[in-house]
Amino acid sequence: MKDWDYENEQWTKLPAHLKHLPLFTRHFDLTSWIFRALWGLFLKGLAFRFYIRLKVVGDFHKVYREEKRLILISNHASHLDAVSIAAAVPFRYWLDLYISAAKDYWFRNPLFTFFSKHCLGAIPIDRGDKKGEAIKLCTSLLQNLERIWLILFPEGTRSKDGYINTFKRGVSIFSLRTDTPILFLYLEGNNELWPKGRLMPLPGRLRVHVGPVHPPAPIDEIYVAYRKWVLTINPEAYRPDDHPDGDEDEPAHVHEEDLEDE
Repeated sequence: MKDWDYENEQWTKLPAHLKHLPLFTRHFDLTSWIFRALWGLFLKGLAFRFYIRLKVVGDFHKVYREEKRLILISNHASHLDAVSIAAAVPFRYWLDLYISAAKDYWFRNPLFTFFSKHCLGAIPIDRGDKKGEAIKLCTSLLQNLERIWLILFPEGTRSKDGYINTFKRGVSIFSLRTDTPILFLYLEGNNELWPKGRLMPLPGRLRVHVGPVHPPAPIDEIYVAYRKWVLTINPEAYRPDDHPDGDEDEPAHVHEEDLEDE
């Protein structure tokens, strides 16, 4: 796919998989709204009520009233994670909800592309892009939209064993550059329902815990604060030998691999 200059070509030559983003279209997308409503009905009314019994621990309404712009971070162990968070967030807030998603997976064919942009409101992250265009895009959205909740998975890829891994720096860079606070979420039971390598999810129970809002900070500080909060919910969320270490002297350069994997 050709390279795109998100700053200069956004009004006239935007690729099809980005036309749903409000920063560029600046109008109400009826098609996306209709399909997202149908998707929401399926998620909330069927899939996450009868097949996967979802429980939200916390108050998204309070958070929405107090925070117009947020980066939502969560543990990441399955393809179920992004849609689980979407199902947990009240539907009335979905037009402000965006998910960073690997373009080579979620936009790999016309069917996935249609689903990702109209149902998920996904932002394609090109992991092979060395020019940082996806980074510019996410930064522009966080800086220019009056309301946005952007879902990022700071581990960068799905956990193979369900344990939470060390965070990559992309979340911190976005937060600091755009002065955007970070909302902690924890998905309890996601790895058991759809572990990495399994074709389809299993039926069962899933809890989405809504945690504190953390101010913009270096990634080590965010990781320590997130870990401390998660351990109050699940003392076995981390490997027994996992101990946060301070590597704050390492340069904080953000790359595509610091963002969401698949």
